Amino acid sequence: MYKRVIRPILFLFDPEWVHHFSFTAIRLVHRIPFVGLIIRRIFQLKKSTLEREVFGLKFPNPVGLAAGFDKDAKLFRELSNFGFGFIEIGTVTPKPQVGNSKPRLFRLKKDKGIINRMGFNNAGVADVVKRLRKNKNSIIGGNIGKNKTTPNENAQDDYLICFEALFDVVDYFVVNVSSPNTPNLRDLQEKEPLTALLNALQAHNSNKTSRKPILLKIAPDLTDAQLSDIIEIISATGIDGVIATNTTLSREGLQSTSKIIQETGGLSGKPLAKRSTEVIRYLHKNSNGAFPIIGVGGIHSDEDAQEKLDAGASLVQLYTGFVYEGPSLIKKINNLFIDN
Repeated sequence: MYKRVIRPILFLFDPEWVHHFSFTAIRLVHRIPFVGLIIRRIFQLKKSTLEREVFGLKFPNPVGLAAGFDKDAKLFRELSNFGFGFIEIGTVTPKPQVGNSKPRLFRLKKDKGIINRMGFNNAGVADVVKRLRKNKNSIIGGNIGKNKTTPNENAQDDYLICFEALFDVVDYFVVNVSSPNTPNLRDLQEKEPLTALLNALQAHNSNKTSRKPILLKIAPDLTDAQLSDIIEIISATGIDGVIATNTTLSREGLQSTSKIIQETGGLSGKPLAKRSTEVIRYLHKNSNGAFPIIGVGGIHSDEDAQEKLDAGASLVQLYTGFVYEGPSLIKKINNLFIDN
């Protein structure tokens, strides 16, 4: 029904407007008695064979929602009803920011992709913390970043502010230095600043009564030499794993119109699938499986998810695939794990 009826109607309208409309619709529908229960009955699968223990956390199933969809933790409970095993909120910054000017979200229908240049638009970490204090059941990842106005030499302060604020309300952290939509942010992926940042977070983590897993989200546009540096950095800093990958700046092989292709921003969806899997495979092989990897990028089917797992991913995340294929995709992927 989603792909035949709902998606064609939604795709007639501006993507960002549709995103907000969908949030409102999902929230309102869940206020109807028993709707949440019905949705869980349709989409959720609860089997012991689906459970995964990764970086010390027990996930009810291996399919998560990637960061960027529920930036401000407004809908994590309702989205969990569709069968996600975990929800990653953010990217969150210390101060609220409106992000880049509109339009900033574009569909590439022929390619089953999305270009975004949102720019870490979010309500700020304090607002997110208020909502997450109401969480009772969902496994939540906190994706953290820096404000646009914060220079890179002070970026560490922003990440530490978010880390301290979210510590009691999330289950794991994701350090986002790989978004292409905040000026100069990707410079923080270089070996020296990234090592310093992760060591600072680890120092704060070690001072807690019980530490939280810290993951690094990386860009798909890194060279093999840079990926080897990432492996060394993870070993040196002792963080818990990697999310591979964020969106890409590449426009290679696209079929959509030249006007849309020329829009600046990060590309997600099907065009990212191959490169994301290559990055996962490189990290897993060259680290000898030393750390867990969450695979994300271009997962539009259970076969796509299997490719990520075969390459070395322990868990997978959806974003653009969720938009194009609908919530039934989560169940299809989870059925794959049951079958195996």
